[in-house]
Amino acid sequence: MKKALVCGAGGFIGGHLVNRLKEEGYYVVGIDLKENEYGNGNADEFVLGDLRDPSVVRDVIKSDMDEIYQLAADMGGAGYVFTGDNDSAIMHNSALCNLNVLEEARIKGVNKVFYSSSACMYPEYNQLDPENPKCSEDSAYPAAPDSEYGWEKLFSERLYLAYNRNYGMEVRVARFHNIFGPQGTWEGGREKAPAALCRKASEAEDGGEIEVWGDGEQTRSFLIVDECVDGIRRLMESDFVGPVNLGSEEMLSINGFAEMIIKISGKDLRIKNIPGPEGVRGRNSDNDLIGEKLNWKPSEPLINGLERTYNWINEQVRQRDAVKD
Repeated sequence: MKKALVCGAGGFIGGHLVNRLKEEGYYVVGIDLKENEYGNGNADEFVLGDLRDPSVVRDVIKSDMDEIYQLAADMGGAGYVFTGDNDSAIMHNSALCNLNVLEEARIKGVNKVFYSSSACMYPEYNQLDPENPKCSEDSAYPAAPDSEYGWEKLFSERLYLAYNRNYGMEVRVARFHNIFGPQGTWEGGREKAPAALCRKASEAEDGGEIEVWGDGEQTRSFLIVDECVDGIRRLMESDFVGPVNLGSEEMLSINGFAEMIIKISGKDLRIKNIPGPEGVRGRNSDNDLIGEKLNWKPSEPLINGLERTYNWINEQVRQRDAVKD
């Protein structure tokens, strides 16, 4: 039986990854600052611990582990990442997690380590045109991310690749593009756009409106979490180090995305565009490299994952409101 450590197991993607590894027969150890809130706490062992603390990392990483999945980071939606108010915490906390985990893995001889980077590391100058963003893996340099979150991700990518060169560690690096789905954060300020818009539509009364930050013409693609986890596992089973994009190529405007959610809700709602952090003007996953290296690329239509996500968040809103009543 293979043994894996999932760092960030209390989080959205980490919880889904734990489930996948368990289905494949792994013995799974999870670690996070918090337990998983939404029923994905299925690890064989779960440690409440802070990966910024080297002593915690020394205790949780064991020499008998076969793989480490490092998804732990200080992150959130646009309201957390792009305001500038949390930049120092984001860079300090996430960098410490990566420095500690990677060095302890080297010391303990755990050579296979996955790192979850982000499409936020791509240069802003290639994402100014919402209709024609350039996010191929070879477009990362000259570097010019639009946020400190992106700069930290770029630094950590280079950290993992340096350990691969200098110590022969089998690192794998994927750049996530807007992962969404059920059983993730949907309120409180750190939720991502898909969850926030689903919540707003669920909460709105028929004939009302939902707010969208910016003019809504900024474009994105969104990947359902099931395919993200599938891509992680395929990359880990391959001999390709990366970095590689892990995202959908189904790009649409944020207003169009909101309209899709409104249609799923079955309500008559208007979109109200308001000032707010919105990130780059355009971003879409370029999947040529993942198709070439893994003979696979994400393919599930956005509408399928969005229906599942809206239905789940709608149920959470109902349960929350029932408790209030």
